[in-house]
Amino acid sequence: MNTYTLSACVCLFVITSAALAADTPTIPAGSIAVKKQLLFSDDFEGAERPKEWHKVVPTFTFEDGVLKGTQTRDKLIPAHDGKPESRPHPAVHGLEIPTKDSIVEVRIRFEGASLIDVEFDDRKYTGSHYGHLCRAQVMLDKVRIIDERDGTMKNEVYEMSHDPSKKAERAKLLEGRIVSFPLKEKLEPHKWYTLVVETVGDEMRVVLDGTPVGFLKSSGIGHETKSKIELGVAGKDGLYDDIKVWNAEPVGK
Repeated sequence: MNTYTLSACVCLFVITSAALAADTPTIPAGSIAVKKQLLFSDDFEGAERPKEWHKVVPTFTFEDGVLKGTQTRDKLIPAHDGKPESRPHPAVHGLEIPTKDSIVEVRIRFEGASLIDVEFDDRKYTGSHYGHLCRAQVMLDKVRIIDERDGTMKNEVYEMSHDPSKKAERAKLLEGRIVSFPLKEKLEPHKWYTLVVETVGDEMRVVLDGTPVGFLKSSGIGHETKSKIELGVAGKDGLYDDIKVWNAEPVGK
């Protein structure tokens, strides 16, 4: 079992309102990225999966033409019998697809899940916990974008999350690194939605069924080498289908 599965990364999915950016940025009405080369696609049909897929927190399954994530580590299990402590952690499945600027498009469906997300990592980067860089999270009532490299997962900030006395100091450091956008209409369970995550330069824009629903400009998003794309599910269950990943460049370049 790797370090990631044993860490206290539940904090990726539990962010207090005190840490959110004071001013919600304006969401650009138009795309910030232009599609270039198609790097990857999978409709989850057939018996074999592309070699780029790999297990991270192994509670994902390929069923009936979709990718299903189920959070099974939902309890704190104290250390015992020589085994380390195990903390709650969402299900995570990964793609080894290096990108810098990209567009990720995927269909998502909530079947009991509380959160579905798309994340970017660089395992060789040592300045943040486990190389976490940035992510877009979708919940039934809101969308959240997080700069993890220079925010929640930055080594010194991550360490503060274990110290209650550092709560206010940590919240100050996270200003402008996290933004949350309430959805005008709550998403429906059991319904498919098309999620698009545009990442270009130090900006990330999120679109649901053609409607812009989130945007953040923050330095960590601009990390040069995003070596992995990971899909996460908190709760039971979350479905993905028809994923596509393109290289991209800024609009107007």
